[in-house]
Amino acid sequence: MLKNSLSVFVGVSLALTGFAGAEDKKEAKKEPAPAAAKKAAGLSDPSKATAKAPDKFKAKFATTAGDFTIEVTREWSPLGADRFYNLIQVGFFEDIAIFRAIEGFMAQFGIHGDPAISTVWKNAKLQDDSKGKASNKPGTISFATAGPNTRTTQMFIRFGDNSRLDGMGFTPFGKVVEGMANVNKIYKGYGEGAPRGRGPGQGRVQSQGNAYLKKDFPKLTYIKSVTIVKD
Repeated sequence: MLKNSLSVFVGVSLALTGFAGAEDKKEAKKEPAPAAAKKAAGLSDPSKATAKAPDKFKAKFATTAGDFTIEVTREWSPLGADRFYNLIQVGFFEDIAIFRAIEGFMAQFGIHGDPAISTVWKNAKLQDDSKGKASNKPGTISFATAGPNTRTTQMFIRFGDNSRLDGMGFTPFGKVVEGMANVNKIYKGYGEGAPRGRGPGQGRVQSQGNAYLKKDFPKLTYIKSVTIVKD
């Protein structure tokens, strides 16, 4: 009887030790506090997100329509590549709606789901990059623009050949190199945005964020995360 009791005690002890070990490993995977604080600071203050991007790097998009990877070439659009790189580093791309997608044209995203974050980045405008390094062909990605030197965080991924836009400030900084089939699965059913179409109105996306989008446009595709692909 004593032998059996000892066996049970040892078994339970080992199980608890294993559970504790698993918890320790889980804790070890958490982001270090200084890194998390720096990330949070950069997300809420664009002036703290100014790192220079590598000359070339790949970034993986995890979305509700499937994953895809883009390759960024900094030479094509140095300021654009730097901005995209910094947005990844500060964790901007978490639960980000692709709020405008038009068949044969492009998919648009980059307004943060939290209006407070959206507001601070809305005024973080970039100077234009020189045009001519790359064309707006299918699969390329560029920042949206409302005129000279107005790029912030909104981006386009091209479904079709948009080379007619090459001289208008839509300077590509990368292209899809894996998963274009998933890019083409991005939900396009709402079409053009309000007031011209029945899709989301950008003013309300800016002021109300994901609360508005998830209530009124439940079928939208979302970016769950964007991460740098390690070699």
